[in-house]
Amino acid sequence: MPVGLSEATGWLSSRGNLIPPLIITLWIAWGDLKTRRIPNYLTLGTALAGLAYNFMTHGLNGLAEGSLGMLLGFAFLILPYLLGGMGAGDVKALAALGAWVGPQLTAFLFCYMAIAGGLMALGFLVWKGLLWRKMKQAWVFLINLMLFRPHGGTAVTLTHSQLTEGIPYGVAIAVGMIVLVGVRG
Repeated sequence: MPVGLSEATGWLSSRGNLIPPLIITLWIAWGDLKTRRIPNYLTLGTALAGLAYNFMTHGLNGLAEGSLGMLLGFAFLILPYLLGGMGAGDVKALAALGAWVGPQLTAFLFCYMAIAGGLMALGFLVWKGLLWRKMKQAWVFLINLMLFRPHGGTAVTLTHSQLTEGIPYGVAIAVGMIVLVGVRG
């Protein structure tokens, strides 16, 4: 077998379990870009398929790992959702992917997608001309927090619909998954 083909085969075999969730994540990103929504049938189907895959390949231990990954994915994003920073579909998508990859890789996926999402948000703020105002607002908040004073000054806020309209977080999830497949597999 030629060296390039054997390397590709080795790479694919070590990451084969990540290819289905990668494909699903690309589907999630495409849909989020197109409609700004991540449908429930996609997240539920992904979660059930991930749990079934882990159960079929590793038995009850695999089912437990998939369940822990799903709970961890949900736990990572539920607070940002409750604070209005992202949509429920994003929370369900990470939970569903956690069912596929288990808790350890869910933690890595969360870190990778958070970096991608942060860069996307930074680009969005620059594009909208809000970066310096947001940085000033954060600085005022931190100073007031350190001095035990209530938050002062006028806030520059973006509504949930403005953020959802500007930042399809499914793309950040997909970028995180691409990095996970390339680095961790």
